[in-house]
Amino acid sequence: MTPRRTGVIGLGAISRYYLAALDRLSGWTLAAVCDARPDALAPHHGRVPCHTEHRALLAEPGLDAVVVAVPNHAHAGICADALRAGLPVCVEKPLALHAPEGRELAALARERAVPLFTAFHRRYNDGVRQLRRDLAAARVPVASVRVRYLERIEEHIAGDTWYLDPRRCGGGCVADNGPNAFDLVRLLLGDVAVDGAEITRDGRGTDRQAVIRLRAAGGATATVELDWSYPGETKDIEVRLADGTVHRTDMLAGHPGFKASLWHEYEGILDDFAAARAPAAAGTDDGLAALELVAAAYRTAQAVRAEGGRR
Repeated sequence: MTPRRTGVIGLGAISRYYLAALDRLSGWTLAAVCDARPDALAPHHGRVPCHTEHRALLAEPGLDAVVVAVPNHAHAGICADALRAGLPVCVEKPLALHAPEGRELAALARERAVPLFTAFHRRYNDGVRQLRRDLAAARVPVASVRVRYLERIEEHIAGDTWYLDPRRCGGGCVADNGPNAFDLVRLLLGDVAVDGAEITRDGRGTDRQAVIRLRAAGGATATVELDWSYPGETKDIEVRLADGTVHRTDMLAGHPGFKASLWHEYEGILDDFAAARAPAAAGTDDGLAALELVAAAYRTAQAVRAEGGRR
């Protein structure tokens, strides 16, 4: 895909990073925006076409691609419409709200031979990239991985209160932060399966804390710790190698300021999206793989609770 004229659908808290990356990177042009809220569109009037309905944006002449950054529950429908319109799609994680929707999208992308790209911004973090270089240089098998993704969610969502609605978010920290953390584990270990899960919810049914254990086919293990009630913010990775050595990276280090690391990470997303190709006839894309792990974590935690209730 050659990046040129791009439409952005959804102008919530995360859109500022896409808009800044589109502005800074050569070859990209913001061609249209869409949001159901007129006040979100106001800064763009007179600069680019503005729409309150995504199908109107998809009908804009000359679009080369779209970025989908709407609430999680709307991902599947909008992505499907964009794929049917023949437009390459970069969608915020998670790919969809539920795994069956994700499978349908992946099948549609294969059928239409159109790129469907899930944005996992942490894989483009400079600390993560250095960690991967260090591990490659070490040439020692990975024994275990720990990913921590801890924050107080209310400090990160601005006016996007849908994060706190399990029906629109998909559940909470597992549905929304889980895909980023699972993607990091898969970058380091390859395909993994859920081996255990404990999830704590608040009175509204929103996941506030979770510990997910995973295992790779070769025996390496991983632990993902998620927290939406954490005082402050911690985003880090610890990797223990088979010889006992430990490598760590802090994804926030070197980027002072609130959410400052996201600026360079979203440039990385667009760089990778520019190289996206239509999916192969077989195989699971990264977005679907992460979504399947989210579903498995919920099933495993439910089974654990059910088993505890029978004792």
